[in-house]
Amino acid sequence: MAELDRRYGQGTAAGRVDAGAIDQGLRSYMLRVYNYMAVGVAVTGVVAYAIFAMAVVTGPDGAITGLTAFGSLMYDSAFKWVLFLAPLGLVFFISARINSMSLGTAKLSFWAFSALMGASISSIFLIYAGQSIAQVFFITAAAFGSLSLWGYTTKRDISAWGSFLFMGLIGIIIAMVVNLFLGSSALQFAISVIGVLVFAGLTAYDTQQIKEMYSAHDDSTLSGRKAVMGALRLYLDFINMFMMLLSLFGGRR
Repeated sequence: MAELDRRYGQGTAAGRVDAGAIDQGLRSYMLRVYNYMAVGVAVTGVVAYAIFAMAVVTGPDGAITGLTAFGSLMYDSAFKWVLFLAPLGLVFFISARINSMSLGTAKLSFWAFSALMGASISSIFLIYAGQSIAQVFFITAAAFGSLSLWGYTTKRDISAWGSFLFMGLIGIIIAMVVNLFLGSSALQFAISVIGVLVFAGLTAYDTQQIKEMYSAHDDSTLSGRKAVMGALRLYLDFINMFMMLLSLFGGRR
């Protein structure tokens, strides 16, 4: 999503820092990014399933037979649009205010966003079989891990991908809005295919950008803010890739 201020990528202290210390610091920084992201994904999964469990009525065989009053509020009322837009509003808020937040506030904001995202996508359990969701999740995790590792280790400068990927992302958003009115399965298929490619590219691109934001001269607060913002960017890449793959390969109930 939003870029941190570019000054975050520049060291301000004078002096030469030992290369070994930089490498160790970079590894610690990236590990923090991935740990924050993993916790965010876990929070999303737990909240999504908990809301689904409270929203449905099941028969003796475990089949869904209806919605509870809570489920009707979540999935059949106008409140579902609030739930859909709330994560978008919060991600813009975090991106705009990250520079002025304390590290604790930044982390809490990210966990809150992850929980809201879980509530927003909890309806996938109504549409897709649980086994199918698990399979697509592990496929996404494997693809994401490979792409992020390549973005971290490659010596190739892929910063030029940014403009192309951003245009692709805008195109996907526009197409999704249009398809809300058209309801075209063919358009949805095209959106999902292109979306997988765009978020695959963003995973590698964002990983390299997050790596380049690291500076050995950062204090713990500044480094922590960068880690939270990096985790947010990778989290969004992962969740969106997962949703696109689920649309393509998920087995419906």
